[in-house]
Amino acid sequence: MLIESLVAFLIIVVLASLIYMLSRFLVPKSSESAEKSSTYGCGEKVFTKRLLVNVSLYKYLIFFVIIDSPAMILAFAALALEMINPFTLLIYLGIILAADMLLLGGY
Repeated sequence: MLIESLVAFLIIVVLASLIYMLSRFLVPKSSESAEKSSTYGCGEKVFTKRLLVNVSLYKYLIFFVIIDSPAMILAFAALALEMINPFTLLIYLGIILAADMLLLGGY
């Protein structure tokens, strides 16, 4: 069963790669001019500024992805398999929340 799945996966990957490589050679190259690829703004030249992104919130995202996501997945999987009771799950999630607050400095 495992070998059949592995062979099927490899066949699909090889076929997808071949189709991708053939399409790169067979499709004609487009010759776009500067006018076609520029931003349209009612016929006027539009000067776009780079988008300024506030990176201060990425810290919270990284902590959530590293700490909370795997822990919550494991906790809910254990709950679904009836390995723990819901009260233990709430205590566990509370400990994770407290650890996150300490790690982020109380924000």
